[in-house]
Amino acid sequence: QVQLVESGGGLVQAGGSLRLSCAASRSLRSIDTMGWYREAPGKQREFVAISISGGIATYAGSVKGRFTMSRDNAGNTMYLQMNSLKPEDTAVYYCNAYSDSVWSWGQGTQVTVSS
Repeated sequence: QVQLVESGGGLVQAGGSLRLSCAASRSLRSIDTMGWYREAPGKQREFVAISISGGIATYAGSVKGRFTMSRDNAGNTMYLQMNSLKPEDTAVYYCNAYSDSVWSWGQGTQVTVSS
């Protein structure tokens, strides 16, 4: 099972940007599927973005055009660049990975967008 650690969250004003990082315990070359999810207060965890086999990422409609997911396949870090942030983007953001038939999750990083 791969270990994941998110970082980069914080407080930002609406319209601002943040870049989240997800550091894996081993090279991303050995991990097939990686993604980002978020969980807002009182809501269920929801899909944000996913990359399968290191291919082109797929995004949720609510973030498409504003968020960009990237993977450093030569290393062990995945990123989520978030631009034009909105108050409704406020949530705890989690990265996940599917490898060796197991889904792994990080502990999450808080993103708060003020209006």
